[in-house]
Amino acid sequence: MSTLWKSRYAQRTLGVKSSAIRELLKVTQRPEVISFAGGLPAPEVFPVERFDQACQKVLAQHGALALQYGTTEGYQPLREMIARNIARYGIFAKAENVLITSGSQQALDLIGKLLINRGDRILLEAPTYLGALQAFSVYGAQYVSVPVDEDGMLTDQVDASLRAGPKFMYVLPNFQNPAGVTLSEGRRHQLILLADKYGIPIVEDDPYGQLRYEGEHIAPLVALDRQNLRRDNGFTLGNVIYLSTFSKTLAPGIRLAWIVAPEDVISRLVLLKQAADLHTSTFNQFVAYEVARDGFLDQHVKLIRQVYRERRDAMLDALQQYFPPEVTWTHPKGGLFLWVTMPEGTDSEALFHAALAENVAFVAGDCFYANNGGEGSRHMRLNFSHSKPEMIREGIRRLSIAVKTQLKGKSHSASPLKPSEFSRQ
Repeated sequence: MSTLWKSRYAQRTLGVKSSAIRELLKVTQRPEVISFAGGLPAPEVFPVERFDQACQKVLAQHGALALQYGTTEGYQPLREMIARNIARYGIFAKAENVLITSGSQQALDLIGKLLINRGDRILLEAPTYLGALQAFSVYGAQYVSVPVDEDGMLTDQVDASLRAGPKFMYVLPNFQNPAGVTLSEGRRHQLILLADKYGIPIVEDDPYGQLRYEGEHIAPLVALDRQNLRRDNGFTLGNVIYLSTFSKTLAPGIRLAWIVAPEDVISRLVLLKQAADLHTSTFNQFVAYEVARDGFLDQHVKLIRQVYRERRDAMLDALQQYFPPEVTWTHPKGGLFLWVTMPEGTDSEALFHAALAENVAFVAGDCFYANNGGEGSRHMRLNFSHSKPEMIREGIRRLSIAVKTQLKGKSHSASPLKPSEFSRQ
């Protein structure tokens, strides 16, 4: 490697690492490998025909505008539609509270750029979303981690963690990536009150909220913030920044997501976005609006739920059938992932290589922990959305061979569950 440029790189780039999952996807592209590694939506549910019709309509009726530069805030009809849609979940916002971003990853990057000074602490779940760790680490963030159980973040541990003075909390309350768990309603109320007590804002990342397969909808943190603290003027004094995306409901390739926040926060994010990319693709925004309008998105989400629930159930059934009793896993009520816990002493990296020899892949748990002290070494994340049920069953059968091979000869049994562990479902 040439050293010509090495001394010229900015300090913040020195600790930047490649996404373990992005790198893993390169390894698992072989056709014989069944991959549970990526967080990929099912291509079978992409509304290709609807996109085709929308593209033709946009070019025929709005071509000059759709192919031109646009405003940084985003296409106004799309922002208004998002504001209308989220109102059904108790999130009362105006279009002025909505910023369109180039995917949720840009939203996380902009929030990091806006809020994080080098050395600032961020409170987050353990495990948590790898993409957020990548985005925040570029700006020199340090982390305070709180473990999760089947009801989400252990909020009884948050009070002590907040005394460390984190800049903000980053939370995925619905069908969390990677663990698949959901923050219970009681804990959501508790978290909101703690955030208010310590004056610590919350970044609520909700890419999977519409993908619920069982149970009742739970109000988002941003709605509870308004209800619990009587913030009658909506986002003017809100303490929560809310993120969501079209990647899981329309298609990830259009790279469209949004931030909902107080207008002052949005105005500052707009300045940062202008410096980054001027604006999100005008054409993609026009097309997404045409695809999603007239109630299509609501109907399409019902199809996605049906397909993904079948695939989740296929994976849970296969795990029950093939995996040894000392292995446990979560039972996600929605989303794309479940989280497998192996007995103490298991090395998930070694297990990954054994699995690859069986032509099946997953993501080892270590990369989902901010302060990686080996907490993830006996965990793996499995994605169920991308593969059809028959492929899921075969993949879990193959994976069970690797698991049993790794466990063979171990004299110890699975240790008793701690409060932060998950029960076998």
